[in-house]
Amino acid sequence: MLLVGIGGAFGAASRYLVGVWIGNKIKQEFPIPTLFINILGSLLLGILTSLYLSHGLSESIWLLAGIGYCGAFTTFSTFGYEAVQLFLANRKKVGTVYIASSFLFCTFSAFMGMMIVN
Repeated sequence: MLLVGIGGAFGAASRYLVGVWIGNKIKQEFPIPTLFINILGSLLLGILTSLYLSHGLSESIWLLAGIGYCGAFTTFSTFGYEAVQLFLANRKKVGTVYIASSFLFCTFSAFMGMMIVN
């Protein structure tokens, strides 16, 4: 539990800092910071998962980095909130693109992360 909590604290802080940094660089109505964070986190989780499953990563590092860090760094709740907000603002096309691109790019990134190790 402690390792997951420590990893989660660092993941949440990293998510916040990266989101603010991207948000300050890119001024758009499309939620690029969350999409970028989720793609990056999915790639990292794919790498860590593949290492863990092939016994190249200890249980402790898996708990700290895979479950804790990646679990807090990626953010499904923010993704869901932003998608709903786009639909409530009657921006259905943007919302649909956001949902589809999040699903496709994050899934592809997790797959690529796993393939990097294999």
